Amino acid sequence: MAQATDYLVLFPQSDVQLRYRHTQERGRITAFVVQLELWCRGAWQPIARYDTAHGFAHRDLIHSDGKVDKTPMGLADWNQALTMALEDLKANWPWYRQRFLKEAGEPDD
Repeated sequence: MAQATDYLVLFPQSDVQLRYRHTQERGRITAFVVQLELWCRGAWQPIARYDTAHGFAHRDLIHSDGKVDKTPMGLADWNQALTMALEDLKANWPWYRQRFLKEAGEPDD
C-alpha cells in the first residue's frame, strides 16, 4: 500500500520555505514533488521545483514571469532523485531566491 508523506521546511530567511511530498511503497519512492517557495508580492511563489510529473524526474526552474525551464534529472531511481533534489534546494536556496528577486525587480533585503 502506498504511503504519502508531506513536509514543510522553513529556512533561516523567513521568506523562503521548502514544501515537499513523496509517495512510497515498500521503501521505494513512487512519486515526489519538492518545491522551493518565496514570499513575494503578498503570496508564496514557487521559484524551483523537482518532481516526477510526466513520468520522469526533472527540475522546473520557475521565472518571475511564469515561464518554466524544464531540465530532466536523468535518473531512473526516484529514491536517488528525491535525495538529490532535496540536497540541491537546501544547499542552494539563496541562489534560487536571489535569481527570482532579481528577475522580478524586487529588492533583495
